[in-house]
Amino acid sequence: MDDHFGEEVAATYDEASAEMFAPDAVDPAVDLLAELAGDGRALEFGIGTGRLALPLARRGVPVHGIDLSSAMVARLRAKPGGDAIDVTIGDFATARAPGAYTLAYLVFNTIGNLTTQDAQVECFENAARHLRPGGCFVIEVGVPELRRLPPGQTIVPFRVGETNWAYDRYDCAAQSMSSNYVTVEDGRGEFRTFPFRYVWPSELDLMARIAGMELRHRWSSWTREPFAHESEKHVSVWRKPG
Repeated sequence: MDDHFGEEVAATYDEASAEMFAPDAVDPAVDLLAELAGDGRALEFGIGTGRLALPLARRGVPVHGIDLSSAMVARLRAKPGGDAIDVTIGDFATARAPGAYTLAYLVFNTIGNLTTQDAQVECFENAARHLRPGGCFVIEVGVPELRRLPPGQTIVPFRVGETNWAYDRYDCAAQSMSSNYVTVEDGRGEFRTFPFRYVWPSELDLMARIAGMELRHRWSSWTREPFAHESEKHVSVWRKPG
């Protein structure tokens, strides 16, 4: 797994994703995660700058994180309470954290940062290794937006401005995509690309079965609306048998 979240990205990550740090985005997620963690410990794959880990810890849930990016973790450490959260630096598909957990979770499409099916399967197996019997693994991820692609088109723009553009590029044969950002500032252009592997809900369920877990819930949001035909994302909960 390559680290695409180095110092340059980490420096502006919170500001660039400001809507995801708003209370209406954070609070419902933390409510559900705290409920699933119960009186146990939580493990966040891709803890980043602590968007969910910090408020979850303030609820009294001990949180440990795994993240490949030292730059992102440094931003977590600089926040109030961040130095109290232990983090293992490594690939969350394979890295081991100490102890056992009642909850492991992976949010905000981060499962797609693992760009091969094998790595995504390893992620489920790694979650199962860390979970106590009866523990849960939670993933929040978007539904692939392939219906937006007309025949012959591989690019879907999602941001268009006077000095910045952003678009997703799909390769349906490889089940891969990339999010691409073009910015022009002071007459100079900058291009960034982030590769992903998109994944279907049924495929995730099969990965969970390979890891010995079973689907317990699938909602379209953290507030538990039903997952339906037009849902743009899902929050899924798999359980390790007790």
